[in-house]
Amino acid sequence: MFGHGDVGFFDRIAPLYDAFMPPASAEDLRAGLAFAHRPVERVVDLGGGTGRASRTLQEAGLDPVVFDYSAGMLRRAGEAGLPGVRADAATLPVRDGSLDAVVVTDALHHFPEPEAAIGEVARALAPGGVLVIREFDPTTRRGRALATLESVAGMDSQFFGAERLVGLLGDAGLRGHVVDPGFGYTVVGVKPTRPERGPANGDASEGTASTEERGR
Repeated sequence: MFGHGDVGFFDRIAPLYDAFMPPASAEDLRAGLAFAHRPVERVVDLGGGTGRASRTLQEAGLDPVVFDYSAGMLRRAGEAGLPGVRADAATLPVRDGSLDAVVVTDALHHFPEPEAAIGEVARALAPGGVLVIREFDPTTRRGRALATLESVAGMDSQFFGAERLVGLLGDAGLRGHVVDPGFGYTVVGVKPTRPERGPANGDASEGTASTEERGR
C-alpha cells in the first residue's frame, strides 16, 4: 500500500515523526557497539529516517551518516544538520569493508528484503565491525499486537524473533548475539577478523563472547 519499504507512509509523517517518537536508547546502542573488534569511526545509521539513532550516536562522540529510502525523512535529518544518503538497504552505495559499524533501529521490519540488507551490511563491514539491530519480537504479546496494527495500517512489515534474526546474521557470515531480549530486543552481528577455525584444532574463534562477557 505504501510502496517500497513503506516509504510512502514515512514521507507523509516525516514532519511529525520526531514529535511522537522517543530518542533512541544510548544504552542499547552502546551495548551493541561494544562488541566491535576494531575502533568504531565509520558508522551508518541504516533506515535511520530523521536521525533518531544518529543524534544519540553524536552525543557519544561519533559522526554517523543516515541512509534511508524516504526522501521526506532524509530531508528532516538534513534540517537537523545530519548528513544523509538516499539508499536502498539491499544495495548499499559503499565499498566492501568500508564501515566499522551499522545500526538499524526499529527499522528492519520495514525493509522489503531484510535478508539481502543483512548480506549487504556484512559485505560493507570491515573485519571486526558490527551490525547492531534494535527490533520488536513478534512472539511476545506486545509484539503480536504491533505486527497486527502495522498490518491493519497497510504496511508490509516483516518481524523476526531474536533467535531467528541471529540465524539470518549467521547465514550472512556474521556472528550473532542476543544482547537484550524481550519485546524490544537488541541483536548484534560481528564480522569475523579471521577465518573460522574448527574445534579440532583447539583454537577459540574471535567474537564469540557471551552477552555477559562483552557489551555490558
